[in-house]
Amino acid sequence: MALTLYNTLTRRKEPFETIESGKVKMYCCGVTVYDYCHLGHARAYIVWDTVRRYLQWRGYDVRYVQNFTDIDDKILNRARETNSTMEAVAERFIAEYFTDMDRLNVMRADEYPRATHSLDGIKRLIHELEHKGYAYPSAGDVYYTVRQFPEYGKLSGKRLDDLQAGASGRVDTEDTEAPKKQDPFDFALWKAAKEGEPAWESPWGKGRPGWHIECSAMVRDRLGDTIDIHCGGEDLQFPHHENEIAQSEAATGKPLASYWMHNGFINVDGEKMAKSVGNFTTIRQFLDAPNGLAPMALRLFVLQAHYRKPIDFTPDAIASAKNSWETLKEGLLFGYEYGNKLGWKLESGENSSIQNSHTNRFQEAMDDDINTPGGLAVLFELAKELRREANILIHQGKTETPPEELEQQWRTLVSLAAVLGLQVQPEAETIEETGGISDGEIEALIQQRQDARKAKNFALSDRIRNELQAQGIALIDTPQGTRWHRN
Repeated sequence: MALTLYNTLTRRKEPFETIESGKVKMYCCGVTVYDYCHLGHARAYIVWDTVRRYLQWRGYDVRYVQNFTDIDDKILNRARETNSTMEAVAERFIAEYFTDMDRLNVMRADEYPRATHSLDGIKRLIHELEHKGYAYPSAGDVYYTVRQFPEYGKLSGKRLDDLQAGASGRVDTEDTEAPKKQDPFDFALWKAAKEGEPAWESPWGKGRPGWHIECSAMVRDRLGDTIDIHCGGEDLQFPHHENEIAQSEAATGKPLASYWMHNGFINVDGEKMAKSVGNFTTIRQFLDAPNGLAPMALRLFVLQAHYRKPIDFTPDAIASAKNSWETLKEGLLFGYEYGNKLGWKLESGENSSIQNSHTNRFQEAMDDDINTPGGLAVLFELAKELRREANILIHQGKTETPPEELEQQWRTLVSLAAVLGLQVQPEAETIEETGGISDGEIEALIQQRQDARKAKNFALSDRIRNELQAQGIALIDTPQGTRWHRN
């Protein structure tokens, strides 16, 4: 089976071939750190974390770099609003980013370059572009000459003749830089210092970099002239990624990335999520809301849609995701709850080395442009079978499927779920579901109840049963002894 990825640049699926055998250089555009992350960020970073995990599972050595934009008008505005500094705002929301992503089980990048730490590379790249005739200074600013790059628009499919002027920034207001430009399509590489704002020395005077040049410089400094995968949200195709290509390829004469990958938008009740619409939700607001999803349920919800398709957050979809996670969680917990009873040695065995029909079907789905819905179908098949066997074990004292075969199924489920970043912490789940009572405490209370019954102390026996029942533990007395399960 060969892995294929949809390449935004060529608009088709292509076999995945790396620049260096067995190694992947992957760059993901990160957040501008001025506020808490929202559901759109959750989707993007869950998706690219999953791509990274899958490539690693397939045996690739992945170097994953994700930047932080810590120079930006939005950061400066937040600093003014809070009587703070650009540096303090950036540090605060970088920390908040990690808090949110840790909850969603997003692995840390190998490196998190920041714009403020990459100024030498930024200035060097601007100088090269100026030297090659792709950039010009103007009243303290430096602009990129878009018409000088014949392939401009090849990623987004946009033609200059069809574009509106002022596509250089991330504001929808009138282009205040227009008088400084030779052409309305040109965009800023360096911006002259404004009074009261942070600025750095440069050959063109004190100022700060434009947004697009930051990523071009950080990719080059950390990963080289050409990388395997450049990824980000669909909204970054134009102008950000288009401008990155124009800058980097004009300077190096080489392709910036072999594969460009973009995830789809987030919709809320059919409408694109946006602050202006009033349907904007941060990750923590959503997770901590009374009707919100558990972190792993949110991750599952994201992966139930193909990464290039839009996701619609509706009450029905959220309720369905909760139920789906409960099913998967029951399967993932099966070994921890029943493994000892079935004679398994949980500390032994290497889940990642399992190869069987389930892993083959999982790989077949995921090899088709990271088809997570197809991969999840394999996981749910395993989880439902384990849940069925758990019910049989509870009521009949033994399973229909041989224990060694069930162990293989469970280890396969745990292994494949981890590829998608879906994991449970058995102790944490037990505490959450049973009000703090552990498996060991349950077994001890059952033994006390058995001792009470032998001593004909039926009042104590009944009290223990009622206490366990109040905490969601059902007891089943059989000739072979007392069995229990969580409701």
